Amino acid sequence: QVQLVESGGCLVQPGGSLRLSCAASGFTFSNYPMYWYRQAPGKKREFVASISSDHSTRYADSVKGRFTISRDNAKNTMALQMNSLKSEDTAVYYCNTWVKVDYWGQGTQVTVSS
Repeated sequence: QVQLVESGGCLVQPGGSLRLSCAASGFTFSNYPMYWYRQAPGKKREFVASISSDHSTRYADSVKGRFTISRDNAKNTMALQMNSLKSEDTAVYYCNTWVKVDYWGQGTQVTVSS
């Protein structure tokens, strides 16, 4: 079955960088667009970035210019490079795809704080 496993979240200081990873299995990874979402405490889950099967990318305005999404179809992985982190980036980050139904990973916590 489809599985998505995020990793890489931790505590980082404002202005710092972090790289999240998502390992995918159970479907033909290269055929599907992949997404990063995040959910901050007390807020709704929001779109962060997406990458299509042909590597076209899209970003939320709040992260444009600071975050970079990428994928490695040979390794069935997706990454989110996050630079110039701000306190408002603190959230649980989720990997997502849609293969007939929505699939989500368990999330990885990113905390930006001094």
